Amino acid sequence: MSGQKTGTNASSWVVASRRSSTASRAPERRLAEEAQRTGPGASRGGRGGGRRDTGLQDPPLCFGLEKDFVGLVIGHGGSNIKDIQRTTSTKIQIIKGYPVSLVKIFGTTAMQTKAKAVIDNFVKKQEENYYSERKVDIVAFQPSVGRGRGTDDNVAAEDRPLIDWDQIREEGLKWEKKKWADLPPIEKNFYKESTTTSSMTQAEVDNWRKENFNIMCDDLKDGEKRPIPNPTCTFADAFQCYPEILETIKKAGFQKPTPIQSQSWPIVLQGIDLIGIAQTGTGKTLSYLMPGFIHLDGQPKVRGKRGRPGMLVLTPTRELAIQVEFECSKYSYKGLKSVCIYGGGNRDQQIEDLRKGVDIVIATPGRLNDLQMNNFVNLKSITYLVLDEADKMLDMGFEPQIMKILLDVRPDRQTIMTSATWPCAVRRLAQSYLKTPMIVYVGTLDLVAVSTVEQSVIVTTEEEKRGHIQTFLEHLSPNDKVIVFVCRKAVADHLSSDLILRHISVESLHGNREQGDREKALRDFKTGKVRILIATDLASRGLDVHDITHVYNYDFPRNIEEYVHRIGRTGRAGRTGIAITLVTRSDWRIATELIDILKRANQTVPEELKGMSERYKAYQLKKQMERKVGRPQRKPKKFY
Repeated sequence: MSGQKTGTNASSWVVASRRSSTASRAPERRLAEEAQRTGPGASRGGRGGGRRDTGLQDPPLCFGLEKDFVGLVIGHGGSNIKDIQRTTSTKIQIIKGYPVSLVKIFGTTAMQTKAKAVIDNFVKKQEENYYSERKVDIVAFQPSVGRGRGTDDNVAAEDRPLIDWDQIREEGLKWEKKKWADLPPIEKNFYKESTTTSSMTQAEVDNWRKENFNIMCDDLKDGEKRPIPNPTCTFADAFQCYPEILETIKKAGFQKPTPIQSQSWPIVLQGIDLIGIAQTGTGKTLSYLMPGFIHLDGQPKVRGKRGRPGMLVLTPTRELAIQVEFECSKYSYKGLKSVCIYGGGNRDQQIEDLRKGVDIVIATPGRLNDLQMNNFVNLKSITYLVLDEADKMLDMGFEPQIMKILLDVRPDRQTIMTSATWPCAVRRLAQSYLKTPMIVYVGTLDLVAVSTVEQSVIVTTEEEKRGHIQTFLEHLSPNDKVIVFVCRKAVADHLSSDLILRHISVESLHGNREQGDREKALRDFKTGKVRILIATDLASRGLDVHDITHVYNYDFPRNIEEYVHRIGRTGRAGRTGIAITLVTRSDWRIATELIDILKRANQTVPEELKGMSERYKAYQLKKQMERKVGRPQRKPKKFY
């Protein structure tokens, strides 16, 4: 019995020792064994890879890759590894491990070697960046004397070198100068004031601004202020030296510039940074596009030899980017090429368009930042930058991407920022990225709805909403066109499905739909094939459809700014429109702000909305009193 136990214990010890030795093997050894297992025999049935002339597949090339570099090789959304596979005609498989991952490359020997060289190049660049960043170390705080620290600690702290911040700043400035040293100078001033414009008296200028929605202008430069240019009341006053642009405008059938265009053009054509604040539908797009065309064509370096884009327009949504690109194509000037870059589009096609050479890039921040970080687009030659609908971009959380993008745009550029509102976040962005700008705003910096829209507010309940919208849609005339705004994507799908089952032809537009479906929905709505569009706030900006007769707010938006943008989809281009808004008890926080908007536009305020506002004010007052005196004591619970 004792012998059997001894034998059993010995065999158990042998098994245990084998397990411990296997577990203690180095990661490189395990990778080597994995590579042996995936040799010619094992890889014959594997996926992908090239073929020999004999019809047999080459064994995969296997090597180890530190876990810190795996994400770099794969790239954002698999972009890097897809590009490597496409350019080298290989199939790459990464088996993640710790601390080393196994990389298998399937294909011909030559292609395997090429793919590995590309991966090694990625790793080498990352290591160089890492070690260059490590040159500047942050020194720990020195310990105070007399706090029980040993003398060794004090000596060690004294031996540590102090950081010379002045030298670091000086080296940073030298690096900045070196970064932009090889770029050609920028020409900015292209404005020649017409005789009619220069002959306007100050009284005439003031009267014109007051009659045109009370346009206000200011110079934000510190110190001595610059004179505000007189407005250009006709297209000829602004573009008398540019007959091609005048001919294009004439073909479009415009009679005169919009107020924001009249005051913006003489400022932008002089090369001054501009902040344009105006509601949607007031012609802000052409206020920066036309001077941008002239700016690009007038640069010292010949356009064909530049090889990189010179104008960048950043927009918050795909729909707005597509709309701006359409305007670029419509008012094309001297063969300037533009490309639209946005998430959801064909990434490979966008990269190919950029490689062919373009002059104007219209992009959403997310996709452009992706292409920029992967070196598919070079923005060093951008001399004309536009931040379109800046308030919406900040509201959507694009500020980090904007900051990364602008690191590669030359600092002496001309910058235009447009916005419909002027909150603190937009002011901060303007202060960071614009240099001594002028500001032009239509009407007031306070939030004001479009005056050509008749606003109607219905106070109801959540259960009665379906009945209200069904009654409204049943009474539409054949020529009416309506956008129904909802807050959530699921509501858009449910409402559109419900209406289709009632044999009402509708289309839906929200972020979860494929890009092709979104474009089709917009196309059908613009052409009149479908007269009802159910959309989220995705369509509150950048949707330029002039014949929209009604806006129906099925759900009230998250904030009052979006309400103003929504109703601005109708009443455009000199037309009038109707906006109908359903308000429930859950929306009582915005009742006071909504009343202010209605009063500024001389609209009727329902008594139910006034009562809702008063109740919310009383509720807020009660909450404030409770915070001051502490929460009131509740009745003690009864115990049985």
